[in-house]
Amino acid sequence: MSRDEARRVADAMLYEGYILYPYRASAQKNRSRWQFGVLMPPGYAAADPSESSRLQAECVFEQHGSPVVEVTVRFLQVQRRRTEKAWGEPATDPGASAGLAPVTWDEAAEREVTVTADATDLFGPGKVVPFAVPGGAETETVAGARVIRRREPLTGSVSVRAAPLPGPWQAARLTVRVVNESAAPGGDQPRGDAWRPASRDEALPAALVAAHLIMAVSGGAFLSMTDPPGWAREQVAACQSTGCWPVLAGAAGDRQVMLAAPIILPDHPQVAPESPGELYDGTEIDEILTLRTLALSDAEKAAARATDSRAAALIDRVDAMDAPTMAQLHGTIRTMTGLPAAGTAGTPMVGGEPGVPWWDPGADASVLPGTDSIVVAGQRVARGSRVILRPGARRADAQDMFLAGRAALVEAVLVDVDDTRYLAVTLVDDPAADLQSAHGRFLYFSPDEVEPCGPGGPGQ
Repeated sequence: MSRDEARRVADAMLYEGYILYPYRASAQKNRSRWQFGVLMPPGYAAADPSESSRLQAECVFEQHGSPVVEVTVRFLQVQRRRTEKAWGEPATDPGASAGLAPVTWDEAAEREVTVTADATDLFGPGKVVPFAVPGGAETETVAGARVIRRREPLTGSVSVRAAPLPGPWQAARLTVRVVNESAAPGGDQPRGDAWRPASRDEALPAALVAAHLIMAVSGGAFLSMTDPPGWAREQVAACQSTGCWPVLAGAAGDRQVMLAAPIILPDHPQVAPESPGELYDGTEIDEILTLRTLALSDAEKAAARATDSRAAALIDRVDAMDAPTMAQLHGTIRTMTGLPAAGTAGTPMVGGEPGVPWWDPGADASVLPGTDSIVVAGQRVARGSRVILRPGARRADAQDMFLAGRAALVEAVLVDVDDTRYLAVTLVDDPAADLQSAHGRFLYFSPDEVEPCGPGGPGQ
């Protein structure tokens, strides 16, 4: 189950940024693609120091007996599509009107390489497995033109090894490296490291795109690389991962599977069950992106469908989306799910009514933001007090710093779930202060970021 969940997340990551809204080749944002997890061929990586031909993932695992590690390397192979007339001329031009396929477009083919290493391999010389992905070409005749899809051969290697760590915890550091060793695209070009491609676009057919790792261990358990136990923090900090970010995968509490992706993720990442399908942009809000896609004109949708089969499926899915599916994109509160109400077994309640959730202000009658007060610099500060804002230089952002020295009116004294107190304020000289207060739109500062106004002081 942990591997299945890791694959669901990895599948979404595999196509992250594959094609972006408005999902057509003519859009500026779709003219520079393949941004995540790209392992370039060594010839291009040598010419461009911003690129790399390898990735490395290091993590710590506890071992129980004779551990076995299975590493699955997953990536996309670029499939370059070209549309030509029967006699070899382009069927369309780069500025083709809506509904016509672009002359060239990069599609993708999914590839996997799996390596299994037992304890003898791991703690001995390590295990190095070369791999080769064949190239190929297919030709299809469509509406009087021919569509040629060509893939370049890829070669590389995967190495897996482990080193025991000092101490009584039976822990080890796992190191996995993936290296792209592919030669230059095209059989008539110079091959090997001497090749210097003219552009990134020329090199991409020999790249491993969106490369990532799914690592599973039996006879052991991985440690979190972001929140390790105290005894392992020094060893975890010494791990060096390049081109990827290892996190625990699967359900919360599972430690058998690690996902090392080129995108920073939290431990136990999940794909939102409310999302009906891939939008290829995990940084966007699904509801907003779906609405924007629905707003595309018929001509724009036709251009998207002609660009890529995945874009066509996306447009069709969005067009067919019903009201309940759209409604579930509006938002879901996850942190409250499954929490017992205040006053029930296992949940402390301070002054509230049984059955009231802990996060509801009514759960704690001792907290009254409108009348609570706090002592700042020897003076009582409460609702109605005037203060001078002194944002903390080390933790305030630029917007806070712009308010340094301004007079403000305290609207409420608030406390969060960690018992940290804050002051909600409005600016004294803000002509919209009454409106902001009516809508509950305040500025928030810590008590040590304000200076009380004494009698006759500033702001009085």
